[in-house]
Amino acid sequence: MILSKPARGVVCMLLASVFFALMTVFTKLLGGMPVAEIIFFRAVIAAVLCLLGIWRLRLSPWGHDKGALLLRGFAGMMALAQGFWLLQHIPLGAATTLTHLSPIFTTLLGVWLVRERVTWLQLGYFVVCFVGVVMIQGFDQRISLLHLLVGISASFCMGLAYSSVRRLGKTEHPLVIMLYFPLVCIPLSALAMLFDFAMPTGTQWGYLLLLGITAQGGQYFMTKSYQLAAISKVAIVSYSEVIFSIILGFVLFSENFNLLTYTGMALVLAGVVMNVMHKGRKEENNDTDS
Repeated sequence: MILSKPARGVVCMLLASVFFALMTVFTKLLGGMPVAEIIFFRAVIAAVLCLLGIWRLRLSPWGHDKGALLLRGFAGMMALAQGFWLLQHIPLGAATTLTHLSPIFTTLLGVWLVRERVTWLQLGYFVVCFVGVVMIQGFDQRISLLHLLVGISASFCMGLAYSSVRRLGKTEHPLVIMLYFPLVCIPLSALAMLFDFAMPTGTQWGYLLLLGITAQGGQYFMTKSYQLAAISKVAIVSYSEVIFSIILGFVLFSENFNLLTYTGMALVLAGVVMNVMHKGRKEENNDTDS
């Protein structure tokens, strides 16, 4: 049985979510390692793989809109650093939920960057997310106000990175956009490592390698998903990563939550997914009108 392109897109996004969830597991297993080191080795693996692809396609690695490319790289690095820090300090499922608010910030930033309109319905979805976030922080003593603020900041930075990608998609090759992330990460994380460095153990070297492989695998399948189906059709599927993270956290780290915290996570997911669906319908209607 041969699946249709949209169905294959959904399968690829599910695989991407599994890879990204596994990446968070290996990040948590590296809990004793400075975040700057984790980012450095993650970025080196990404740079090598991106450069191999750029060399094979004979592309210029520098791109055209260097300012926007650097912004994408810096925003992505800040989101990654804060996300990795959270994974080392709070349960896997909670960290993943708090760092998956980026569509909310992407929508709000779209008002400023590309003059998108936000409807009252979308504002209602934002309120649902906010209530969910407050419940996660308020009913789980392991999650402090600092953790909450770092999670929101990570989501904002990721939203800024995604908004930059939307602008760059018209002029830059995807591999060039992806390359600027390690180009920014490597020198900045190397500088931070001068002040806080711990030589990885044999096990940690293995976790670092697996982290880089799973991260790149997630990027690959996410890119394939977007090539096979419309973003509005597969973006929702990416939030299965939160479910996978909760399951992996329970199985591997014996992490559990109370009912109110689970309710807060459900509200966050519901608000984000409804916003993504709403944007998808708006895009379909615009395409029909045009």
